[in-house]
Amino acid sequence: MTHQPSPDVTLERLSTLPQDAFVARLDGIFEHSPWIPERAWAARPFASIDALHAAMVAVVDAASEAEQLALICAHPELAGKEAAAGTLTTASTGEQQGAGLDQCSADELVRLRQLNADYRTRFGFPFVIAVKGLSRYRIMDAMETRLRNDRATEFRACLAQIARIARFRLEALLA
Repeated sequence: MTHQPSPDVTLERLSTLPQDAFVARLDGIFEHSPWIPERAWAARPFASIDALHAAMVAVVDAASEAEQLALICAHPELAGKEAAAGTLTTASTGEQQGAGLDQCSADELVRLRQLNADYRTRFGFPFVIAVKGLSRYRIMDAMETRLRNDRATEFRACLAQIARIARFRLEALLA
């Protein structure tokens, strides 16, 4: 789903929507995870983007570890097979392009894909980072650095990065 500002998408309007319409409007804020806005709906009305974001992050924090893992695994690898196949969500495509991941040289793609593989092998889930404002070089450096962490640290890091991604997407939707 493309997250572009729309006059009919305001916090006031979101707060009045029935649950199914609320979930549909927030589709893609959390990658392939409609259960998050579905559960956050009960926290209406939202006085600010901060309040809406906090409600959605609280849903993630209260979720089971299995649900949190599924959320992490819903994210595509950076410049991975989904990007190559053109099957990324519109939001992920724009974010990865914004970081220059679609402009990797052949050597950079080899390095990035090896880092993706090493990360997934070590932790059992994909590397997640909010790429907005980062270059592909900084992203690869972050992957190398984070590969030194333990699984619990990386699990928390991925959830924190997912919260950042969601914030950027909410701002784009409601700006």
